[in-house]
Amino acid sequence: MSVKTSDQIRQEFLDFFREKQHAITSSAPVVPADDPTLLFTNAGMNQFKAIFLGEEPGYTADGKLWQRAANTQKCIRVSGKHNDLEEVGHDTYHHTLFEMLGNWSFGDYFKEEAIEWAWELLVDRWGLEADRLYITVFGGDDEDGLPADEEAATLWKSKTGVNPKHVLKFGKKDNFWEMGETGPCGPCSEIHIDLRSNEERARVDGATLVNADDPRVMEIWNLVFIQFNRESDGKLVTLPAQHVDTGMGFERICAVIQGKTSNYDSDVFTPIISNISRLAGVPYGQEDQTDIAMRVIADHIRAVSFSVADGASPSNDGRGYVIRRILRRAVRYGWDKLNLKQPFMHKLVTPLADRFANVFPELKQQEKFVSNIIRAEEEAFLRTLGQGIQLFETMIEGQNLLSGSDAFKLHDTYGFPIDLTTLMAREKGINVDQQEFNRLMQEQKDRARAAGKFTVDMSSKEDWVTISEGTDSDFVGYTTLEEQVQIRSVRKEKDQYLILLDKTPFYAESGGQVGDTGILTNGDVNIQVLDVKKNQGRFYHVVGTLPDTLEGTWHAIVDKERRAEIQKHHTATHLMHASLRRHLGTHVNQKGSLVEADRLRFDFSHYEAVSQETLDAVETEINSRIQLNTKVDILSDVPIDDAQEMGAMMLFGEKYGEKVRVVVIDPEYSIELCGGTHVGSTGEIGYFRFISESSAASGVRRVEAVVGQHADSLLRKEKQTLAAISSLIGPNKDSLVALEKLITEKKELEKEIDRVKSQQAMLQLDSVLSNGNTLDSGIHVITGEIPGASADMLKQLGYEILRRRPENTVAVLGSRDHENSKVYLVSTVTEDLVKGSGLKAGVLVGSVAKLVGGGGGGQAGLATAGGRFPDKLPEALSAVTSLL
Repeated sequence: MSVKTSDQIRQEFLDFFREKQHAITSSAPVVPADDPTLLFTNAGMNQFKAIFLGEEPGYTADGKLWQRAANTQKCIRVSGKHNDLEEVGHDTYHHTLFEMLGNWSFGDYFKEEAIEWAWELLVDRWGLEADRLYITVFGGDDEDGLPADEEAATLWKSKTGVNPKHVLKFGKKDNFWEMGETGPCGPCSEIHIDLRSNEERARVDGATLVNADDPRVMEIWNLVFIQFNRESDGKLVTLPAQHVDTGMGFERICAVIQGKTSNYDSDVFTPIISNISRLAGVPYGQEDQTDIAMRVIADHIRAVSFSVADGASPSNDGRGYVIRRILRRAVRYGWDKLNLKQPFMHKLVTPLADRFANVFPELKQQEKFVSNIIRAEEEAFLRTLGQGIQLFETMIEGQNLLSGSDAFKLHDTYGFPIDLTTLMAREKGINVDQQEFNRLMQEQKDRARAAGKFTVDMSSKEDWVTISEGTDSDFVGYTTLEEQVQIRSVRKEKDQYLILLDKTPFYAESGGQVGDTGILTNGDVNIQVLDVKKNQGRFYHVVGTLPDTLEGTWHAIVDKERRAEIQKHHTATHLMHASLRRHLGTHVNQKGSLVEADRLRFDFSHYEAVSQETLDAVETEINSRIQLNTKVDILSDVPIDDAQEMGAMMLFGEKYGEKVRVVVIDPEYSIELCGGTHVGSTGEIGYFRFISESSAASGVRRVEAVVGQHADSLLRKEKQTLAAISSLIGPNKDSLVALEKLITEKKELEKEIDRVKSQQAMLQLDSVLSNGNTLDSGIHVITGEIPGASADMLKQLGYEILRRRPENTVAVLGSRDHENSKVYLVSTVTEDLVKGSGLKAGVLVGSVAKLVGGGGGGQAGLATAGGRFPDKLPEALSAVTSLL
């Protein structure tokens, strides 16, 4: 019996679930396009999160709503207990990029079918030995008050051929899956396989090695039963719709089926390893260190290539830095272990793209682009790699510890990611001072973060022109909006200028709040300040033009009205944040904000749309807080520990200094760390009104609102609109009742019009039927235009033709909508012609539709289509006979 190839195994998995009425979906990109919570797609279920969260009813494909789906998904995992980047290549089963085979039920089947089908595929179809399989089920959890999953345990024992003694119970850590701190969750059943020899199995019971990190007794498939929702208070509530989410590591199951003890020995990896071996002139399987290097490169080229193809390129932040780390790790292994001193990784893109062309065609489609990106990155790193390795050797000579400053120098000057330096040190048996390295990295990140918020290119060759001596750049805008200042220096930036002052009342864009505008004046000349940016603690004023002289004292004046409106919106944002947390739960956290003079925008973590009822309640609460006219207290230079003890809200992932600024709006209501400007008391805000609520990304909602003058303007416009409606309806009438009456009357009239149109269409159909012609073959052909008929009306007429002319008849009807440049078509073929001559309505109407600039299709007996060129309908109908 021949060994199955990996392509066969993948296809058999998909075909198996296609038989079980699953939609076979494409892999989502490994770089998530619309999920800010994910660095990379790390599980097959990611693309279905909206369904599990109840935001979508199911998976839509081919015009159908599916409640079952299956696919193979590219995933990247570069952290976590079982996915440590440093283990990749050193063992035989860790990977950065892997395929996850999965099947899902969206409120359709549940535990019984999932368990039966998993056993059927593994044992009955793929022939795995039943006695080598172990099943783990959830053993219960006292903290959550959850009993053991006896239902799953019973199903495994009664519905499959598993040895009952091989059904094992484990706790929450191993057998309870959660999407996050809140949201869908549930118990899971994992299928493990014992790959040891019969002699070893006889000596040691495999049950004792399950979940014991023994690579010979490993998990191959995880079946998650999503039956609960974890609320924001930690409580579990049973979901009305229960789901199934399964995941099986493709590389791992291929190795098992092909009888290999290493994933890298399966045909998923052997072709690429052969290419690496050929490039290096080193055989695989003869020396441990070179084998590790080839495994690392074989794994890493997959992660880098597919990431670049899906939209991530090597860079110094975010997912781009992860890609850079992975690529440089592989390049260093090639240099140090395989003597590959020239760029080589890019040469592996073509064989990789060819290998996966049928399953992941996006790499083949972008092969040259991906190869060029990788080559450029290799060349950049190779320019410093040799020097860096030599320096590393010098640094560790006679040492058992590499200092953090040395590790930082390797990172900052030679581009060595810390995990690469740590790996090299581990190979030499020495440690790295990670604490000092992290401190130096944090200082650099703080500088980079400040620079990142400043959009002007400070690296230009154009020099700053000094106007007055000194380097001060103090911000005084918390306490005053006017100040006597001196211009320190100026610089041209494209078609604008940047001005640095000794001190400034102008707030610079930061923390979501836009920068101030205003003027600099010396009494004779005014300089318009268009914006203010901040970089490394300095405030750069953006201006359009400069006068002849900049010396002397200038009067800096902030646009007071604009600042006032900005402050109102900023303080309102704090009130809104507090109120949203009170009404939706403490899981609500800021994910982004924009504070402008005419509106505020706020993104926050939440798993579903916010109802109008809740928005109304939040709006009411905020306006009540405004009416209380609560004093807004600003506490400066508060030690960060004290701020935390106060209960101040801090942005997740944000880094703060030792001293912080705290904004308090009633200690029992809102305390936040904030560097922005605010009103003196809440009454200054005036009035708060939501204007929109929407999705910003998966798991992130966005609201926009207005306050102050802009809220007043909105209310006045609404009042004017209502007055206009009342004048149209007439005096002394209840506008709402009158509108409802008008809408009802309109619907009744529309129904009457539809009735009249239907009668007219039937009369027109009588005329069309009487004007048909007969072909030499004896087939009766009916064509005609039905003026004014909608697509639905044409379809009904099609059914009427089949009823009146049930034999030996083909018909094509059309109508035109000149105003919208649309054509509607319907075609019918009687059943005797479908069976006897092979004529199909879908094929015929599709051909006719092409003549009017469209397309369509449907069943053999009746099909519809559309087009874009109404003027071509007569010509298209005339062509039906020749088409037949």
